[in-house]
Amino acid sequence: MDAATTHSGLPIDAKPLPDEPGAGTARRSEARLSFVRGGGTTVLSRQVVPYPFHITRPFRLYPHRPDIATLYLQSASGGLYRDDRLVLDVRAGRGANAHVTTQSATVVHHTGAFPARQSTRLAVASDAFLTLHPDPMILFPGAALALDTRIVLEEGARAIVSEGFAHHDPLGQGRPFSGVELTMRIETADGRRLVTERSRLDGEGFAGSASPLGHHAAYGAMAILAAPEILPDLGDLQALADDRDCLCGISPLPNGAGLGARFLAGGGGALAAGMEAVFGGAFAALSGTPLARRRK
Repeated sequence: MDAATTHSGLPIDAKPLPDEPGAGTARRSEARLSFVRGGGTTVLSRQVVPYPFHITRPFRLYPHRPDIATLYLQSASGGLYRDDRLVLDVRAGRGANAHVTTQSATVVHHTGAFPARQSTRLAVASDAFLTLHPDPMILFPGAALALDTRIVLEEGARAIVSEGFAHHDPLGQGRPFSGVELTMRIETADGRRLVTERSRLDGEGFAGSASPLGHHAAYGAMAILAAPEILPDLGDLQALADDRDCLCGISPLPNGAGLGARFLAGGGGALAAGMEAVFGGAFAALSGTPLARRRK
């Protein structure tokens, strides 16, 4: 393990998810969003949003900070399915301030032998602030999911990026999901790797009595990326999660990249509440303004 590599705390000895494409019905789709600063505010200057992606118009939720744009990312298909290969590319130009979230949790359906894969690429320019804070995904029985996130930061960029999942069997029969793979890479604009995280989790092991997560049924992670002098206090963030009945651990990331947080909770609701509280604390520290209420 080199100095730029960490592991999320999930086991990495589970069998890797197969990478072979399925036959016939697999979806391949890439959405691209670009935010720029102009006219004293942040505008969505470019959008390529093919099915199943869908977005709202940017909202202005901060009367005293009209430069902050809030955008809801939606799915028009009812979730992720067998062999989906989706890509989300979001860019924040110099001085832009953008918050991207989701309207609700995304369901990952039974995928059979061909996992759903979602790749996210984020590029944040100098003096820009970009957050991607979706609701935790819901893994149905038989769901296999691979998430790959790459974040590229220029000098002076700030970002908060989160991901999470919870397991749910609609029939209440305890049927496990198939597996999860999580990869996150954080780099500088000149290609220097700051952080690499990789983890794999088998669904049967997750649901079993010897689960590495104990009795917890939901897991989340968050990267808070900024210069050390504007990062929030670890103790303050920890207290926010504790107040929401969510187990949380926060520590510095390698190479001065920022802070990394890990969350465990009994279910998706508690996980979402704990992550939202920590996200709000981090948002206030990095933006200089409290997080506005967002209707969902």
